[in-house]
Amino acid sequence: MSNQYEVLGKAPGSEELKKLSPNDNHITIKKISAGYGKMEILHNLDLFVSKAQSLCLIGPNGAGKSTILHSIYGFTNIFSGSIEINGKDITKLTPAEKLKSVGIAYILQDNSVFPDMTVEENLLMGGFIKDKTEESYEEAEKIFQKYERLRNRRNQPAKVLSGGERRLLEISRALVMKPSVLLVDEPSIGLEPRYIDMVFDILGDLQKNEKKTIIMVEQNAKKGLEFADIGYVLVSGQIAIAGKGDDLLSNPDVGRLFLGG
Repeated sequence: MSNQYEVLGKAPGSEELKKLSPNDNHITIKKISAGYGKMEILHNLDLFVSKAQSLCLIGPNGAGKSTILHSIYGFTNIFSGSIEINGKDITKLTPAEKLKSVGIAYILQDNSVFPDMTVEENLLMGGFIKDKTEESYEEAEKIFQKYERLRNRRNQPAKVLSGGERRLLEISRALVMKPSVLLVDEPSIGLEPRYIDMVFDILGDLQKNEKKTIIMVEQNAKKGLEFADIGYVLVSGQIAIAGKGDDLLSNPDVGRLFLGG
């Protein structure tokens, strides 16, 4: 760890992390080392998230936050350790297998809507690996019933959407596969403040009312920790601090390093 972060003290062990997620463990990472090519970014990392719990990952650039999401989803080389969903080892499954068999959806940080396709066509793309296309249509209808902003523009090209509506479409497209786990990379990036609140309200609704388990990476550490049940601070591919979101918000080290305090 670089000198700037050495004050963060002793890293939490797996028992400490388990105490933050004591119920019905949904996602378990055990001693994972992972990266890209031959480069290892995560070192011997543990992670525990209960069903319908939200975890926010914060830390400096290059700490490995997005690499955790990529590893769960299947975008990295995993050198050692394991990833389990509901006790099932998914370490070696492909992203498509993970989406289909254990319900992991990944919401990318960059603008990933298809601008010239209609809002409805974009939504239906979320179910492209479903065996039954009628299920995708049913899920899309539920989404249109729920979100008037998308319903009103259903037959218009996605390029007419505002930044916040595009993010809503990206989240909704992931929901067409009825996932139980949402991996969300930088939900607030590039959005005006009013849309940031809207996106976090939507994620909160999905967690509380639809019992989705959410792991997010968020540069706006204050916003992410206010939202999430628990937070992990990552430094150099390892967990330096972990705690309830509120506790991390009031932690002076976290405040000084990540909250501009």
